[in-house]
Amino acid sequence: MARYRENKMKTVRLTMAQALVRYLTAQRAIIDDEEVPLFAGVFAIFGHGNVTCLAEALEPVQDVLPTLRGQNEQSMALAAIAFAKARRRRQMMVATSSVGPGATNLITAAAVAHSNRLPVLLLSGDTFNNRLPDPVLQQVEHFDNPTRNVNDAFLAVTRYWDRITTPEQLITSLPHAVAMLLDPADCGPAFLGLPQDVQAMAFDYPEVFFAPTVHRIRRQRPDTAELAAAATILRSAKKPVLIAGGGVHYSGATAELADFAEQHALPVVETIAGRASLTTDHPANAGPLGIVGSESANNVAKEADVVVAVGTRLQDFTTGSWSVFGNPDMRLVSINVGRFDATKHRASSVVGDAKASLAELSERLAGWRAPDSWLSQAADWYGQWNRVVDAAVAPTDAELPSYARVVGAANRLADDGDLALCASGGLVGELVKAWRSRKVGTFDAEFGYSCMGYEIAGGWGAAMANPERDVIVFVGDGAYLMMNSDLYSSVLTGHKMIVVVCDNGGFGVINRLQVGTGGASFNNLLEHSRVQNPVGVDFAKHAEAMGAHAEQVKTLAEFEQAFGRAKAADRTAVIVIKTNADEWTPGDAWWEVGVPEVSERREVRDARSAHEEGKKQQRVGV
Repeated sequence: MARYRENKMKTVRLTMAQALVRYLTAQRAIIDDEEVPLFAGVFAIFGHGNVTCLAEALEPVQDVLPTLRGQNEQSMALAAIAFAKARRRRQMMVATSSVGPGATNLITAAAVAHSNRLPVLLLSGDTFNNRLPDPVLQQVEHFDNPTRNVNDAFLAVTRYWDRITTPEQLITSLPHAVAMLLDPADCGPAFLGLPQDVQAMAFDYPEVFFAPTVHRIRRQRPDTAELAAAATILRSAKKPVLIAGGGVHYSGATAELADFAEQHALPVVETIAGRASLTTDHPANAGPLGIVGSESANNVAKEADVVVAVGTRLQDFTTGSWSVFGNPDMRLVSINVGRFDATKHRASSVVGDAKASLAELSERLAGWRAPDSWLSQAADWYGQWNRVVDAAVAPTDAELPSYARVVGAANRLADDGDLALCASGGLVGELVKAWRSRKVGTFDAEFGYSCMGYEIAGGWGAAMANPERDVIVFVGDGAYLMMNSDLYSSVLTGHKMIVVVCDNGGFGVINRLQVGTGGASFNNLLEHSRVQNPVGVDFAKHAEAMGAHAEQVKTLAEFEQAFGRAKAADRTAVIVIKTNADEWTPGDAWWEVGVPEVSERREVRDARSAHEEGKKQQRVGV
């Protein structure tokens, strides 16, 4: 019941857990001029650390803050991350676990969110603040420090971390956590440890703390001096290129990117996170860049004298471990809302929102265009590359089709707005190269952390975020075996996705790397592993047992027919097809990996020599 303190501030007496939930339900966001809940729901697996108090607080508000039961703490948090990504960081989810293994299961997902700059609020049960029952069930004790427990492990993988040791701490901690979750530059996972006794404690909270609050994402304008410097560098360019990163999507800057490229005649290459910033057939599109990129984009990068990186941290898969930029006089301009990313690699930095920065930089470049011959050259390279892709995805009667041919078949049958989603293994490279986006914003490859297991969980979250389109999940047999239980979750909640399982008999792309660097095929493909009983997995029956519509097909023709049935299905549909573990689409750049300096294997020695030759192209000091 509400009452008055001596200072006449109206208060309400709630437990810490009840106050936490009430605060979350009061937070609102604006998306496309519509006010929506900032927190769209809570993924939860309850245990003794969060069921008696947090669950008690969540149950009465399930109509405004839905609680969804996960099957695994890691996968439900991955679903939350994919939801936030699909909603372009403007709306997010909560994931809560009990203490002990429930909490540590969340750590991998926290690392995914941290690497990808994606918001998720993680709430974990914690040991008792009073320590009277120590050691409690699932407590990991530290002999030298009784204040430490497994929740301290989140410090390495979160942007905001707090342990709520008294109920009133929520009043300062929660606004800080929400501010970080919504910050375009500092965005990432927030973690709150909730000691079991403190969750139950009551406090007289000010009612104003629970007043509805509408949040808008800050759009940071660039500094005028930094814009001027960038414009000066670009005006001197003869062979400039734009690199489109994931920040283009989060900023909502795809139209500005296309307009900038068209007005100033710049070719555009895409990072993995930036894929589908332009449609595949856009005249400025020169293809995906880097290690799993296209020969066309890598040719453009090799000759570029000015590189304008927009919304990307330029990780090694984009830069070919800093070997793709072949012009020794290349200058880098980095447009990024995050100071940390904008100032990397000796860049001339423009710290600001991608949408605003591109528009304002374009104004400063009014009347300037790169030489038409350069854009024409990029278009020629891109045309040659698309002929390579045409050949790679063309249907064949091969007994075991390649990944690319399966991707091509799905691509031809998908609707323009469908989302292609992947995360690990060889499917990332094949999709980056071969998936042709007919609409912007239709591609999600989680490759900031390259987390096996994101695929199916992420598909569930993405389907929640955008139920009006089909989410097509591509997953290998290895990643399927690692984490698949959210097939069941998607059936239970009615969030349909289409899951394509490509079974190549193990960890095919790592086998490729192993053999490509001179090693013997060892412990990656099942046939080269210590296996006493070589039993194949019937993935279709497994998926069907979890309630999905599922089919095993052998040929591409059968796959296409099954894909049509999956499209028409009223629930999650799974298509399983065996694929070739040795056929890959070309176009890759060099990659810095550890190749042994000495070995008894001639193949390793040869690979080391080749690696050293590639390393000569690597930029040092950037």
